[in-house]
Amino acid sequence: MENDRDLDEARRQLAGATAAQALAWTGARFGESAAIASSFGVEDVILIDLAARCAPRLRVFTLDTGRLPPETYEVMEAVRRRYRISIETFFPQREVVEALEREKGFFSFRESVAARKECCAIRKLEPLSRALAGKAAWITGLRREQAVTRAAVEMVERDRANGGILKVNPLVSWTEAQVWEYARERALPVNALHAQGYPSIGCAPCTRPVAPGEDVRAGRWWWELPEHKECGLHARAGGAR
Repeated sequence: MENDRDLDEARRQLAGATAAQALAWTGARFGESAAIASSFGVEDVILIDLAARCAPRLRVFTLDTGRLPPETYEVMEAVRRRYRISIETFFPQREVVEALEREKGFFSFRESVAARKECCAIRKLEPLSRALAGKAAWITGLRREQAVTRAAVEMVERDRANGGILKVNPLVSWTEAQVWEYARERALPVNALHAQGYPSIGCAPCTRPVAPGEDVRAGRWWWELPEHKECGLHARAGGAR
């Protein structure tokens, strides 16, 4: 999409759309030039399940940071087998990771927000830029209810951080209850960590269970303030125009 007039038109067409309708629209408009970005939490598995029925041409990719918990790989394989899809995996650049660990150790991300963002940039942002190269749109499992940093996310946005491509968030208005109702009804493969108190799952060293009553993303980078808890993949969520 080349200009804000096109973005406004997309928002008009998707106003009031269900998640399935948003995926179908994206698939019909962009086909294989659009892809679902999946970290294989429950929301992302829902998107893959919906797409299998209403937008089968959409591609699926994941960012393998090298520090994912084994439970995440189990879900990835279960999804691959169930839907008979190819999951495109993007790793960080080996030389850059090696240099980071040699120079700053294996837990530099705990030293400061800047150090943590450096690690995220290496392990996530650079691979994401390669994953989105040549794409016209990408689809995420962002929901407004997930965190204070996502309260203003819209169904469709312009992602300036990634060349101005379209970013579609079909589950933006879903509640936690809706997510789990859908997962149960469809008997979806679900990351085992969810049942252990992990509503949001990322790299193993940066994720912990949350206590009852805590924010959904309280277990991500728990040593930081809530307003800092984004890795940069969705830095413009809610603000992209």
